[in-house]
Amino acid sequence: MERTLDDWITEVKADLGIDLDVDVRGLLDMARVVAHGVARPAAPLTAFLIGYAAAQRGGGAQAVAEAARRTEALAERWGAGGPAAADAQQQPGER
Repeated sequence: MERTLDDWITEVKADLGIDLDVDVRGLLDMARVVAHGVARPAAPLTAFLIGYAAAQRGGGAQAVAEAARRTEALAERWGAGGPAAADAQQQPGER
């Protein structure tokens, strides 16, 4: 039996007691942008932060989608060397 990504997501959601359908392709796209525009290890950590932010805003697929959209845009600016990248490159205490 060949297992798929969808099978994995279904099993993890069941094990964690999560009843939520999210845009898996959208989250993977966001992770790709973060991995390439920021750093590979940032992708899973960012996905966690998106989930956390969505939960703080009441949860649901719409909250996840909005957090992912905002984060993907931030990662694109970061990768392009935009204002967010400049802010992040400052040493603590600089501003």
